Amino acid sequence: MDLATIIGIVVAFGLVLFAIGDAVTGFIDMNSIAIVIGGTLGVLLVAYPLANAIGVVKIILKTILNKPANGPAVVSELVELAQIVRKEGILALESKVGDIEHQFMAKGLQMAIDGQEPSEIEDILYMEMDKISERHQRGADMLSALGTFAPSMGMIGTLVGLVLMLANMEDPSSIGPSMAVALLTTFYGALMANIIFLPMATKLKTRSKEELLVHEIILTGIQSLVAGENPRVMEQKLHGFLPPKDRASAFD
Repeated sequence: MDLATIIGIVVAFGLVLFAIGDAVTGFIDMNSIAIVIGGTLGVLLVAYPLANAIGVVKIILKTILNKPANGPAVVSELVELAQIVRKEGILALESKVGDIEHQFMAKGLQMAIDGQEPSEIEDILYMEMDKISERHQRGADMLSALGTFAPSMGMIGTLVGLVLMLANMEDPSSIGPSMAVALLTTFYGALMANIIFLPMATKLKTRSKEELLVHEIILTGIQSLVAGENPRVMEQKLHGFLPPKDRASAFD
């Protein structure tokens, strides 16, 4: 679970509620909520196929529940596997593949054990990395689109409220509710865009880069395993992907 995302949302909404104070009930208007949330979801269906639009819920949950990639742990695991290969050969990893949690690593190791050519392994894994990157980018693009749609629907709601207000100027009792719709739709749209959708899109892009970096570490490690490199040499090579503070050696 990504605590930073949860804490950020709670803090942002908390500060808004703190600024509102005791006037919370005055900031609740069901017509405005319907226009912004319903309208945003409707526009999402127009912009994307139904399956993709439904999948946006999974994308949001992934942003919150995503477990960050752990580069140092992956390096340590690869070095440990390299020590086994050094002593017993590449086929000795066959009994280890089932215990590996990282699917990308398990797939690459299985191809190496099966005796596929290094160039074939590299091509297949790079293609998978490209497709992962495309899926991540699509998810981030959908959240960015929601971040655009929500304020736009807020502006439409504002125009609706202003039209209702101007059309009923002779009835003073209608001015307040109409003005509430006019202002609150913009408020809701801005909240949804700037606290939820746009920051989550940025977080997804960051997580995608982190995950692809780990995949690159795995690919380089598997290439070293196939080449039969010394585990120390492999570790030094893989440490190049990590910041200095994370470069703990298994041989110290």
